[in-house]
Amino acid sequence: MAQEFRLLLVTPETTLLDQPIQSLRCTLYDGQIGILPGRMPMVGRLGYGELSFESIDGSESRYFVDGGFLQVQGTVISVLTEQAVPVSKLDAAEAEKLLEEALNRTAVGVDQCNAREKDQTRARAMLALAHQK
Repeated sequence: MAQEFRLLLVTPETTLLDQPIQSLRCTLYDGQIGILPGRMPMVGRLGYGELSFESIDGSESRYFVDGGFLQVQGTVISVLTEQAVPVSKLDAAEAEKLLEEALNRTAVGVDQCNAREKDQTRARAMLALAHQK
């Protein structure tokens, strides 16, 4: 039997997943990471984008994650995110609407500019994944 991890995928509302997996790939704030058994402990800041993992049965699952944090400690991977949506449920038209709203929003001051840029980045990542399904 292959080595495995336990994946905990948690949002502010609920624990979405608590299951054994073989490997995980996700988007960090500054790039991509792949995690296999035997990984040293780490904490990383999630970006906006894809989190995919291979289950014990070999099937792959894909989610859009909305930032947050990832922790690897022993055989447990904890993912804490604002929201996680299965890629199959993403709507390209809705993502385009969110991007258009973010692009057209007037921003005054540093905080509003940063919020607008964050919303644009989130919508672009969501749109890219919606087109891949």
